[in-house]
Amino acid sequence: MPRVDPETFTDRDTAPVYIAATLAEARRAEELLTLRGVDYAVQVEELGHTLFGSPRLGATFYVESSQLTYCGSHLVAAGLGVGVLVGDEQGF
Repeated sequence: MPRVDPETFTDRDTAPVYIAATLAEARRAEELLTLRGVDYAVQVEELGHTLFGSPRLGATFYVESSQLTYCGSHLVAAGLGVGVLVGDEQGF
């Protein structure tokens, strides 16, 4: 199951699972979630600002809330743990 339009999730309970700070991280997360058969949406969001005041953007990945633990654990196992937004309380 590939990336879906965020509007696909309007009738589902979703939550952010991962924030990619670089394009390479975003591509790795997309590949992993696609291979695992997960429907996910991606939104570009502001992460903060650079030293010179320019906005710093990242890609936030959203999945159904029921898949947070599953997706988070696979992202961590793939070495993408820094951007995972769920953690110890989910048991991984």
